[in-house]
Amino acid sequence: MAVMNMVQAINSALALEMALDDRVLLLGEDVGRDGGVFRVSEGLLERFGAERVIDTPLSESAIVGAAIGMAAYGLRPVAEIQFMGFTYAAMDQLFTHAARLRSRSRGRFTSPLVVRTPYGGGIKAPELHEESSEAIFCHMPGIKVVVPSGPYCAKGLLTAAIRDPDPVLFLEPTRLYRLIKEEVPESDYLVPMGKARVARQGGSVTVVSWGSMLDTVLKAVEGRDAEVIDLLTLSPFDVETVLASVARTGRVVIVHEAVLSCGLGAEIAATIAEEGILHLRAPIIRVAAPDVTMPMPRLEGRYLPDAARIGRAVDQLLEY
Repeated sequence: MAVMNMVQAINSALALEMALDDRVLLLGEDVGRDGGVFRVSEGLLERFGAERVIDTPLSESAIVGAAIGMAAYGLRPVAEIQFMGFTYAAMDQLFTHAARLRSRSRGRFTSPLVVRTPYGGGIKAPELHEESSEAIFCHMPGIKVVVPSGPYCAKGLLTAAIRDPDPVLFLEPTRLYRLIKEEVPESDYLVPMGKARVARQGGSVTVVSWGSMLDTVLKAVEGRDAEVIDLLTLSPFDVETVLASVARTGRVVIVHEAVLSCGLGAEIAATIAEEGILHLRAPIIRVAAPDVTMPMPRLEGRYLPDAARIGRAVDQLLEY
């Protein structure tokens, strides 16, 4: 196996799928000549040519709209939006068309496209470059939302997303692009969507998280008897794995870097309350960002959940 960071693992997945299936193509701003804003698609233009690695105008709505048309007529487009904050310009295309195409056409058409975008904080970037608005997309039926937490799962999840018959929003934690290296098979493999993983076993409290927060959570629970669940797929999330862990531990902390109100943590907490309340020995605690816009870089450390905050929440439940 090769040792890869997340950028390399995603690049490997794209190259393999493009080599295996000539319906797969890339489009987005600077994905060709420049290899993408974070160089994720570097080298693919030279290998596959300008008809399959397409540099687009600066128009997120046009990028996603073109990808929907390509997907409806048999291609497997992978569209890159440079930062999650820029996906808002393409929401009409995603929500009005991509998410509804199968239902609207009564199954005559599907929309097998992937929209890749870096997301999340921790890189001290300007406004709209560090958004964590995944809950908005999870609220829309018809779109699957996936977030890898490391290189190995990034490659396997992206491969699964490209092969899926429906639209997938593939969120790539920007902070993790070059932070973590893992052994990653150079051949193709799948990490199934819709299935969480137990990142750390424990018996006294369950901590549910995803994306770059997973690394922070694992540091926070050192020395504590905590089980850590990495969701990987946010919509649909793996209810069975979460409830099974809650049944073992009886206590739950949910951690995400998105704002607290109406975040995905609220949906997870509601599901546990509806289906697993008899297992609970303490209230559910959410650790999240405050309900304000992501601040400028100097205040970022106060905004994002850190290991100390998460550790205090875990201790609070263990002492309940």
